[in-house]
Amino acid sequence: MSPGTQPRYPDLAGKVALVTGGSKGIGAATCRALAANGARVAVNGRDPAAVEALVRAIEEAGGTAVAAPGDATDEDALRRVRETVERAFGPVELLAAFTGGKGAPAPVVELGPERWREVIETDLTSVYLALHTFLPAMYDRGAGAVVTMSSSAGRGPSGANAAYAAAKAGVSMLTTHLAAELGRHGVRVNCLAPSAVLVERMRQAMPPERLAEMAASYPLGRAGSPEDVAQAALYLLSDASSWVTGTTLDLTGGRGAA
Repeated sequence: MSPGTQPRYPDLAGKVALVTGGSKGIGAATCRALAANGARVAVNGRDPAAVEALVRAIEEAGGTAVAAPGDATDEDALRRVRETVERAFGPVELLAAFTGGKGAPAPVVELGPERWREVIETDLTSVYLALHTFLPAMYDRGAGAVVTMSSSAGRGPSGANAAYAAAKAGVSMLTTHLAAELGRHGVRVNCLAPSAVLVERMRQAMPPERLAEMAASYPLGRAGSPEDVAQAALYLLSDASSWVTGTTLDLTGGRGAA
């Protein structure tokens, strides 16, 4: 299956899905994939213009979406997101908590407390707040599926900064804990841990020869794409994975978890 192919999961049709960090990169690819499978998608992100642009693109492609901009590290903002989604579609049934991305390399001796707190807020606390905001309705209904976003940096040493690695390891453990707690209430919680994925930010930051070198380092002969990760998210959000919970799925092109 090529990276651009959308797998079909009929059970997603009509479901209400929210993707935090959904306006760009992996989150945007996941929004498009969910919409292509018939889900009603709420797009969240900090940049209202990017959120609106993606909603328009989804609608032009025949999908159903609503803009739900807001800062996922702010509890009040997420409460407003929930109100927006519920007015448009009803309670969230599928949650992809994908806000994050503060992994730029930095030696630990140069990683000051302010930067540490910023990274932890963006890459771990945002996930907790999304779960805190949207899990209660799933719990009450006795049904729901959640996918969180870790990273290969949270699975073993990497070039990312220490705060990011700690945050992403925390996301994986938070997922495991909640899966054990919520399974008997009909809610599944799983996690994705991608290695390097060719989002636009990476393409702009790295010269073509470095990108080619990185791609060649993977046993599968290429780096990951946002669509690769989105397809894994669809599987974990759909009934195809109905007996899967508490799992962190490594998406590393065969190179290992770190």
